[in-house]
Amino acid sequence: MKRSQKEAEDSARKITRRSMIMGGFMLLTGGILAARMRYLQVERADDFRLLAEENRIRIDLLPPARGLIFDRYGQLLADNEQNYTVVMVRENVEDVDAVLDRLSHIINIDMASLNRAREDMMARAPHVRVTLADRLSWDEFASVAVNAPALPGITPEVGLSRIYPFGADFAHVVGYVGPVSDYYLESTGDTDPILQTPDFQVGRYAVEARMEQDLRGEAGNLWVEVNSAGRVMRELDREAPVPGGDLQLTIDTGLQNYAQARLGNESASAVVMEVETGEVLALASSPSYDPNLFVRGISVAEYSSLTENPYRPLASKTVQGLYPPGSTFKMVTALAGLEAGVIEPEETITCNGFVELGTRRFHCWRRGGHGRMNMVDGLSQSCDVYYYDLAQRVGIEAIAAMARRLGLGMRHDLPLSGVASGLIPSREWKLANRGSEWVVGDTLNASIGQGLVLSSPLELAVMTSRLATGRQILPQLVRTLNGVNRRMDSFAEMDIPAAHLDVIRQGMWSVINFRRGTAFGARVTEEGYEIAGKTGTSQVRNITAAEREAGVTANEDLPWERRDHALFVGYAPVENPRYAVSVVVEHGGGGSTVAAPIARDLLLRAMYGELPPLSAYPVGLRREIEEMHDNMDLLPLEILRSTGRVRA
Repeated sequence: MKRSQKEAEDSARKITRRSMIMGGFMLLTGGILAARMRYLQVERADDFRLLAEENRIRIDLLPPARGLIFDRYGQLLADNEQNYTVVMVRENVEDVDAVLDRLSHIINIDMASLNRAREDMMARAPHVRVTLADRLSWDEFASVAVNAPALPGITPEVGLSRIYPFGADFAHVVGYVGPVSDYYLESTGDTDPILQTPDFQVGRYAVEARMEQDLRGEAGNLWVEVNSAGRVMRELDREAPVPGGDLQLTIDTGLQNYAQARLGNESASAVVMEVETGEVLALASSPSYDPNLFVRGISVAEYSSLTENPYRPLASKTVQGLYPPGSTFKMVTALAGLEAGVIEPEETITCNGFVELGTRRFHCWRRGGHGRMNMVDGLSQSCDVYYYDLAQRVGIEAIAAMARRLGLGMRHDLPLSGVASGLIPSREWKLANRGSEWVVGDTLNASIGQGLVLSSPLELAVMTSRLATGRQILPQLVRTLNGVNRRMDSFAEMDIPAAHLDVIRQGMWSVINFRRGTAFGARVTEEGYEIAGKTGTSQVRNITAAEREAGVTANEDLPWERRDHALFVGYAPVENPRYAVSVVVEHGGGGSTVAAPIARDLLLRAMYGELPPLSAYPVGLRREIEEMHDNMDLLPLEILRSTGRVRA
């Protein structure tokens, strides 16, 4: 059927309109595509060029050299040594087992280590490097390098590993480093990318742990070109890492070594401080252990031998151990009484061997009593009854306040692990923590450093420094960081009358230098080197009335864990004090016979700067002292007189 002219015109108009719409749509689409192509090819050209480069350029982190640790004289305490290692990247090898098998025929590597490495690889992302072996000899390292074409994915590397030249002497001070664990990452929240580097080590204990951020340094970057298999073709650029800061401690290596050797096989601790500066010269805890074991990977058997030892070699007893201070606390009670005005130094109290409080007797250590005692006598002969009487007059609150002024019952801020705070009890503390009211008997026990009172050897050394100087001395362990001074230069007065301190010092002098003093056997006979101090013997068990009636069992007849602790605190020289010491021998027996001689020897070693001459000792002891020194494991003088290296 033939269409009319009008219909043909309408149809033509429709076709033209549709063509224009379609053409416009195509033009718009083409414009959008052109604009997009321009955006991608021109404006985003640099971004895509970078993505292309990243397909063939790898950025590796360069671990920094860990900061060195020195003693006060520049002796190197923590060093870095070269460590030859072999690492593998799983994504760069097709058959992991076959490559590991080839490696085992090139170097001596046990199957247990290979299995651990395989498990580690499977637990990590494919691109993460995993260490297969470390501490290789040069010959082993060279053999791996020569056979590299047959070992795809395996790379020999040279790194640094921590080493502690003096081993056990500084285990509880310097500490050690160890691998980065999941627990470390979770507990610290540390997000430093360098922690993902294979076998990167962080401080795990003592100064190494507490000064981690200062010692670690900052990672560098290495840009390398790799082929399709991931093998490095060439180095493109390098940004050097920033080494960690070098740390100088206040510790004296010679004195520290002497202190460790002098404690011998006892479960014991000793602290030596400069009384004017608070600088800690020795922090000895016995027995000790070799921290290098933890760096290299300690075996299960070795670790078990440490954890199962009843003498607790892993514990730093100087700052973590808390003990009843025993009679070393009596200076606190005496000063509290003088400040409260409830007693005069020359006032006497009669000791008949005990005091009665209700139906209970509180006994003096001397069964028959001491007779009439003034304050100096009470300290010199350590009369318990004198302090029982004084405590009832002055009360626990005044005693506790004085103890805190002398540095007891507080956590001293040293960069060490687990620094504990002693316990100076009060009425409020007992009610809150024990659920019972304070009684007078608690005050009597506290007055002689028993009952609820606890102190650390560090606290006792601080107390002694404050008694010797009259100032609020605080302990210091870090001298400099990268050459910058980190010490406090002055300390405020304690606001304790000089006359009161003089009485205490006279009593402490008499302890050592008066024939009836409890530590007369530990006296020094060289003029100008005399020491002052106080003995302490703290009980760890209750003595029943029946046992007292039958005769108290001697310490040597008891199991080791039930024997008394032996303590001593002191300072020297008497006329111009320079050094303070505290010694605690766990279950050692008597403070006068066990702890005091150790403290005397440490003070003499500090004053002379070397082994003290025999003339410093009473004639009757000289042969014994000479034999003891001959048998001690001491560092040679040429080592002590040399200094370590400082990073260039």
